[in-house]
Amino acid sequence: MISIGNFFFKYRNFLFIFLYLALFLPSPKIFTENNFGSNYYIWPITIGLIVTVLGQLIRGLTIGLAYIVRGGKDKKVYAENLVTEGIFNHCRNPLYVGNILMLLGVGILSNSLIFMGILMPLFLFIYQAIVLAEENFLRNKFGSQFDSYCSRVSRWGISLKGISQTFASMDFHGRRWISKEYNTQFVWLTGIVLLLLVNYPDVISTDTELRNKIVAGILILLVIAYFTVRSLKKSGKLKDKVEHA
Repeated sequence: MISIGNFFFKYRNFLFIFLYLALFLPSPKIFTENNFGSNYYIWPITIGLIVTVLGQLIRGLTIGLAYIVRGGKDKKVYAENLVTEGIFNHCRNPLYVGNILMLLGVGILSNSLIFMGILMPLFLFIYQAIVLAEENFLRNKFGSQFDSYCSRVSRWGISLKGISQTFASMDFHGRRWISKEYNTQFVWLTGIVLLLLVNYPDVISTDTELRNKIVAGILILLVIAYFTVRSLKKSGKLKDKVEHA
């Protein structure tokens, strides 16, 4: 599993591109009119949005409180420090948990049996392998310090015990969250809009011309927001005190 994880660690960003494109593959539906009535679409839209927003919330809180730099080095697992504060004090892999929920949510929103029944389990297997590879590196580098951390903090489950103290004792760095997440936010929100358009066009509007105008307007606003944040980041205006230190 560790060797598999090291392999997929190199290509984990491309994995998301593939999975987002797979959301639009023709597939049998999970929720159908026959099983859930004429308003069947309420279920995938409601459940999907709740789950995917929860995933983004977890990512946002994690990055805003204590950002972890584990992007690898030379396409290999690498970390300078063992980060255990913030949300990492409640789960060893909160960013990955957030990613899983975000992808699970848009998978439900896509109402795709192929995505949820085949691609999502494959994604979970790959993520488990990547985490095992990362843990192998961290254990070799930090030894007993990492073992102690593992003994008190779950790999996947998020413990809410002491969460209020965590929030009270740390500052939330909103600029850092925006700076680190704007690419993810743009792709995620664009994907949601397109999924709604492709799978549930009449929910947006029964008027085709109006629907196209609404979707085009939302996408234009997302593009403007994306390049605005990108410009602010390049100018250094999104740096907070932590990043200046």
